[in-house]
Amino acid sequence: MHAPVDHPAQTIFEQSITDCANGRLTHAAIRGRLTETAGVLSRLASQAEAKTLPHFTIPYRTDDLDEQAAVAERIVAECSQVVVLGTGGSSLGPQAIAQLVQTPFGGPADRPRVGFLDNLDPIGLAAALATCDLANTHFLVASKSGSTAETIAQLLIVIDALEQAGYRTDAIGRHFTVVTEPRDNLLRNLARRFGARVLDHDPDLGGRYAVLSVIGTLPALILGLDAAALRRGAARTLEQNLHAIDPSLAPAAVGAAVSIAADDCGLPQTVMFGYGDRLERLAAWWRQLWAESLGKHGKGTTPITAVGPVDQHSQLQLYLDGPDDKLFTVVDLATKGQGPVIRTDLADDPSLAFLAGRQIGDIVAAQARSTGDTLVKFSRPVRRLTIPRYDEEALGSLFMHFTLETLIAAGLIGVDPFDQPAVEDGKILTRQYLLADKR
Repeated sequence: MHAPVDHPAQTIFEQSITDCANGRLTHAAIRGRLTETAGVLSRLASQAEAKTLPHFTIPYRTDDLDEQAAVAERIVAECSQVVVLGTGGSSLGPQAIAQLVQTPFGGPADRPRVGFLDNLDPIGLAAALATCDLANTHFLVASKSGSTAETIAQLLIVIDALEQAGYRTDAIGRHFTVVTEPRDNLLRNLARRFGARVLDHDPDLGGRYAVLSVIGTLPALILGLDAAALRRGAARTLEQNLHAIDPSLAPAAVGAAVSIAADDCGLPQTVMFGYGDRLERLAAWWRQLWAESLGKHGKGTTPITAVGPVDQHSQLQLYLDGPDDKLFTVVDLATKGQGPVIRTDLADDPSLAFLAGRQIGDIVAAQARSTGDTLVKFSRPVRRLTIPRYDEEALGSLFMHFTLETLIAAGLIGVDPFDQPAVEDGKILTRQYLLADKR
């Protein structure tokens, strides 16, 4: 292993499984799977020691951040808006990072607004370009393989829009930066043709595991965030888990054991219920990681995302009174004492007494607690995560926690967490259909 990072002893977030052995999920099932994680943890620790997985070395890297910072500052100096073209692992992690400081209503005043075109949609793409100030927009184009059809198509449309606006070839290249693996591919060739900057994507780091690399750290730097802190939080969590003397002291092993034991007990779906807008894209990132890494050979559990409190009004009825086939993770940002205060004189109706003088964060914290408690009351298994301070270090810690949890779960069910063979069939058919339509 690497030398431990210098950090205080306190935990970045807290995990409680007190209410997991509830209903169909039993203590015995959890204990059995937790015992099995010891071998998986040992293998992962050996890989970390041998530095054979970039997933476990990237948290300790700083050598690449100076170059990224220089690129980020040039982009910030040249534009007022950055649009990320990418999908899946090239976009969901950066979106989770952006939610640390961006809301639908704004972001840091001295930084460009960072937007994401992650889904290929004809109307959405046309509308985005029609309303985009091209002169003050920089496009960050990310694809590990450099051949992702959706991303290539988006970039070609952007290039056409720039040409239609009168930009010459060399000027077009100044409007986009490419992140792709260091070999000849479609994206790198386009960058070369127009003279665009290219940053290398580690070829051994799959897209859905790449959030701590340039894929996530460059957008973080553009937003003025501390990219080193993202990695520092990940390193702390990596050490906490791989140095644990017992699996019960490794939170990721505990989480993986609970999830796989739940499946063993007839609970094939797992819900992440995050209380706060800033958790919405993190949950989407986790959903891809869990689904694409574990869903193979008839195995895996189905990840579902919910955002509180709003989804109490759209999903909770089903969770409480519908099929008993789910494990729940309730994530609480410890919002008590945060946000605007409801003036007492405006809530002077006796029926509003519970709101008078309360901060908005008090209400959200109470709802996160009550949702978890109500699920327990209805005999649903509930894991609780509490994050006292949600910043770059905490988010990096969560990225690594869920990465480890996924890798450990893969070891428990015997699947390769790094491939996605079934997805390739659809890509091949898409290409065939498009070629056939041209004939």
